[in-house]
Amino acid sequence: MSQPVSLTFPDGSVRSFAAGTTGRDVAESISKSLAKKAVAIALDGTVRDLSDPIVDGKIEIITRSDDRALELIRHDTAHVLAEAVQELWPGTQVTIGPVIENGFYYDFAKNEPFTPDDLPVIEKRMREIILRNKPFTKEIWSREKAKEVFASKGERYKVELVDAIPEGQDLKIYYQGDWFDLCRGPHMASTGQIGNAFKLMKVAGAYWRGDSNNPMLTRIYGTAFAEQADLDNYLHILAEAEKRDHRRLGREMDLFHFQEEGPGVVFWHGKGWRMFQTLVSYMRRRLQGDYQEVNAPQVLDKSLWETSGHWGWYRDNMFKVTVAGDDTDDDRVFALKPMNCPGHIQIFKHGLKSYRELPIRLAEFGAVHRYEPSGALHGLMRVRGFTQDDAHIFCTDEQMAAECLKINDLILSVYEDFGFKEIVVKLSTRPEKRVGSDDLWDRAESVMMDVLKTIEAQSEGRIKTGILPGEGAFYGPKFEYTLKDAIGREWQCGTTQVDFNLPERFGAFYIDQHSEKTQPVMIHRAICGSMERFLGILIENFAGHMPLWVSPLQVVVATITSEADAYGEEVAEALRDAGLDVETDFRNEKINYKIREHSVTKVPVIIVCGKKEAEERSVNIRRLGSQSQTSMSLDEAIASLTLEATPPDVLRKREARRVKAA
Repeated sequence: MSQPVSLTFPDGSVRSFAAGTTGRDVAESISKSLAKKAVAIALDGTVRDLSDPIVDGKIEIITRSDDRALELIRHDTAHVLAEAVQELWPGTQVTIGPVIENGFYYDFAKNEPFTPDDLPVIEKRMREIILRNKPFTKEIWSREKAKEVFASKGERYKVELVDAIPEGQDLKIYYQGDWFDLCRGPHMASTGQIGNAFKLMKVAGAYWRGDSNNPMLTRIYGTAFAEQADLDNYLHILAEAEKRDHRRLGREMDLFHFQEEGPGVVFWHGKGWRMFQTLVSYMRRRLQGDYQEVNAPQVLDKSLWETSGHWGWYRDNMFKVTVAGDDTDDDRVFALKPMNCPGHIQIFKHGLKSYRELPIRLAEFGAVHRYEPSGALHGLMRVRGFTQDDAHIFCTDEQMAAECLKINDLILSVYEDFGFKEIVVKLSTRPEKRVGSDDLWDRAESVMMDVLKTIEAQSEGRIKTGILPGEGAFYGPKFEYTLKDAIGREWQCGTTQVDFNLPERFGAFYIDQHSEKTQPVMIHRAICGSMERFLGILIENFAGHMPLWVSPLQVVVATITSEADAYGEEVAEALRDAGLDVETDFRNEKINYKIREHSVTKVPVIIVCGKKEAEERSVNIRRLGSQSQTSMSLDEAIASLTLEATPPDVLRKREARRVKAA
């Protein structure tokens, strides 16, 4: 007689069930209403079909409101998409249809590729299939049967997939009514549980197994949510994101461009470079008094990268240069630096360091180069050449916690200056492949866990924290800082990484209070990360409506009539003398035309001058995005705009001096 199964429920209670009892049976034993809502179960954290027999362990009943149900909804929707396509276009071969971030896709082999016009037709059939509410049922087939059945249906891609499944693994076939597919599962109980909060998004080409030597398939992308409101919100964010795309705004604002002769590197235009330098100047001011700004060479011999470990870990992502000397013995291999840390260690090692000098903080706005696949390049967000606001702190073990907290305060302050208030800080712990002893990792993780608790406590709940198990760098644990933009998207930017590996590899040391050579702790930190990417984030966050202190062009002085040109030039010069970036527009065009044109390029302030303003020595101020105008004297306008164009860190210092003087 089979032994009963013992299940532990989320409330801690333990119950016994007969062997062979399914997850659905367990849900029904609790209540009929729960069984009706259930879509799956989790046994010891692993999501499984409701129809699966239970085993000893911790059980949870998953309903559609559970976050884990979202992946099931999307997975099931992909299956319904495939069924709809084969009903509408018999003979189409189905390949794979995984869940991805924010949705799913399915790849099809069809003589004539799908077009966007096909998507509404497919969606309509999908809704019909969902209404049929057919149950998902699972069968285990032999390898031979699976190959025979799929071959008889002309599904040669499925036959390939069967061959790719390792020997000994079950071949699961999931039915939804009469239609079936090869799938690892799990699935919900029926197609009706999918709901109607889904949408097909686009079609694209995709090579079978991602290999350009294989046939081209048609990929249909879709998304699905548990509730219609969630879908509507997602579609709204996508629409907003399209309006805010920094690549389009970069063209409209004349900031930068990309071209084929320099793939993945930025061609900065005058206005864009001005904005870039404004960002660098701001960051430079924030480091004054605490950091030494240094500059390490752009090109270094591969031997240095071998010592650091990057040659072994990162070589495929590095740009390499071979230099041939007069003698073949002089041939050397160099690499463009993909990061600044090895160079900073060389600077630290130059000359004997005492414990009294620590912490030593070295910062660099260093240009780095990394080979990114061409398909991954994306405007300023993913490039091959970029600038890191990089710094490395060399400190004692006892100073590590205080330095991490100091870095945290700086990072949060910078983000707040740009208007980012929703921040998440997560601690990434030791990965499976790593260097260094467990004792060092224990110590580092313990210190950083304490720091994380302090960050949360000091923020009084404003800063959310979390743990990312196994996501640390190979050389040490790290903090990851993620900010949320104006439309709710999350961007991981800042990092703080503790490193015991590189100082050991390079033999870095300081002389401690006992006159002994001691290895320092090295802390890597970045705030913006990539200055180019951070600028792209800012452009999208503000939809090009940049704060006046960041804007590449702050004011345009436009005249209504040529009689006001002389006064307009006087206004422009007065604003320039006050430190503002100003251009003039004295063209023989109507003022409304001028305003529209400058609004497209996102000029934040347009000052309008006519004959009346010249006589009164006043100005009319027109703000980007506003239909109204504000009239004020020239002196008032200069004072107001100068204050608004002053960076927040400079304003804080002024206020601190004022308070001190008072």
